[in-house]
Amino acid sequence: MSELIMRGIGKKIMAGIATSTAAIGCVIATGPPAAPAGKWCNNYVCIETHDNGTYLGRVEVSVAHINQANRISARAWTTNGWSANTKVEDVAASRTYRDRPIPSSFPAGTRLCAEGFRGGQSVGLPCVTLTS
Repeated sequence: MSELIMRGIGKKIMAGIATSTAAIGCVIATGPPAAPAGKWCNNYVCIETHDNGTYLGRVEVSVAHINQANRISARAWTTNGWSANTKVEDVAASRTYRDRPIPSSFPAGTRLCAEGFRGGQSVGLPCVTLTS
């Protein structure tokens, strides 16, 4: 084949690859952030929500505990300024600590985070983005 034909074919192949790559990038870039109803964990800490949308009537924060006496607590907050500390509990056996800080309505795009503590040390920090 002539060099001119080969260049034409090469340009068409490269244009097809570029178009496919751009289309995949658009799908990834426009994908929705995490919806609020669900469970998100990081190390020993989980956030669990039971409401859809930007109103959260019930949020659970859990901290998994190991078989060792410790003081367990957690703190939850959002990027728009809401925060709550959970109760502090002294535990002697292996169990999961749960508390329910009560948030309210938040703008779409707000990040909800919770950090769990065992013996004063951070043991996880999950976050989720709220969507409408």
